[in-house]
Amino acid sequence: MTGIDCEKIAQLAPSPAYVVDLGRLRHNLAILDQVQQRSGAKILMALKAFSMWSTFPLISRTLHGVCASSPWEARLGREEFGREVHSFAAAFKESDVVELLSISNHLVFNSFNQLERFRPLWEKEQGRVSIGLRVNPEHSEGHTAIYDPCAPTSRLGIPVAEFAGRSLEGVEGLHFHTLCEQLFEPLERTAKVFEERFGQYLQGMKWLNLGGGHHITREGYDIDGLVELVKYFKNKYGVEVYLEPGEAIAIGTGVLVSEVLDVVHNQMDIAILDVSATCHMPDILEMPYRPEITGGFDPGEKPCTYRLGGPSCLAGDVIGDWSFEQPLKAGDRLVFEDMSHYTMVKTTTFNGIQHPHICTFEPDTGQLQVVRSFGYPDFKSKLS
Repeated sequence: MTGIDCEKIAQLAPSPAYVVDLGRLRHNLAILDQVQQRSGAKILMALKAFSMWSTFPLISRTLHGVCASSPWEARLGREEFGREVHSFAAAFKESDVVELLSISNHLVFNSFNQLERFRPLWEKEQGRVSIGLRVNPEHSEGHTAIYDPCAPTSRLGIPVAEFAGRSLEGVEGLHFHTLCEQLFEPLERTAKVFEERFGQYLQGMKWLNLGGGHHITREGYDIDGLVELVKYFKNKYGVEVYLEPGEAIAIGTGVLVSEVLDVVHNQMDIAILDVSATCHMPDILEMPYRPEITGGFDPGEKPCTYRLGGPSCLAGDVIGDWSFEQPLKAGDRLVFEDMSHYTMVKTTTFNGIQHPHICTFEPDTGQLQVVRSFGYPDFKSKLS
C-alpha cells in the first residue's frame, strides 16, 4: 500500500490487528480540506464506513461533523466527534425520532409518510433541527445491485412522482446518495439528472446533501470538477452544500495484520489464518472483491500458490487465492491492505473467533499503539 510501511507494522502489531496509519489519515484529510476551502462545501464523515472514534479528535479538526444511520451512531458522533450530526435511515421508530431530535442537527426522512407521521415531534424542534428528505434521482450509476440505491424497486429515496401534491412545509433540504466507490464523473451525471427532476424543489431550501460514495482522495479524482459542481449549486440555489464520504476519509489508511495458523492440502495448498472473511472482512463475500496483500500476487504468478481461508466453521470462509515468492508456514505474517473502511464496522464474533486488536501507527515516530483489545467478556456481553 502506497505510503504505509506494512513490513514494519507486521513486525510491531499483535495478530490479528487492524492498524490505522495516522500519516495516511492526515493525507486524506488534507485533500478533503482543500475541497472544503475551495468550494465552500461542508464535508461530514459517514460513520457507517469508519467509526474508529479514537481518531475523531484528529478528524474533527478538519471535517464539519458526521452522518449517522441510527441513534447509536448519532450518539457516538455527538459524544466523541463534537460537531454537526446529520441523521438518516430508511425508516424510523417513534422512539428513534425522539432520540435523534435531541442529538441531531439535521434529520432526513425517507418518505412523506414518515415526514407527516412525525411532524408533531419535529415541528417542536424547528430552528434547532433542520428537516430534510432523501430523494431518488432514478439514475443508476452502480455496478453491483446490492450497493445501488437507484436500482429498480429501491426502497431508498423518494422518486419525483411522489412529490406531486405533497406539502414541503418545514422541509429545509434535499439529500441524495447514489454512488459507491466512484470518481467524479458519475456524480456529475447524477447531479444533472437530479437537477432536472428536483431542481424546482430546491428553490427556497437551505441545504443540499450530495451524499457519499465519492472517492475524493483516490488518485485520478477530478477535484476541480467537484469544486465547480458545489459552487454551481451554491450560487444558483443559495444553498449550503454537504458531502458525506466515508471511504474517502479512510481509504488507503489501514491494514489487517494476520498470522498463518496451518497449511493443509486438498487439491491445492490451503493456508488457514487467524482472520476470517465472514467475521473480519465480510465485503470479500458480499461485494465481492479480492483485497491486496503485501508481497502477494495473482495465483500462479509466483512459485507458491495458496488459497487463504479463515478459522471459522463456514465452508465458504475463503479470502481468495494468492501466490508468494516463498512457501507459507505457521507463524508467518500476512498483511491485508486497505482495511480501514467497512471492516471494523462490520465485524462479528461468529464462532467466538477472536476480534482483531485495534491499533494506530504513527509514521513520524515509528510507534504502534494498541488502542483496544478484546477478550472473552466482550464476546459474552453480546449474548444472554
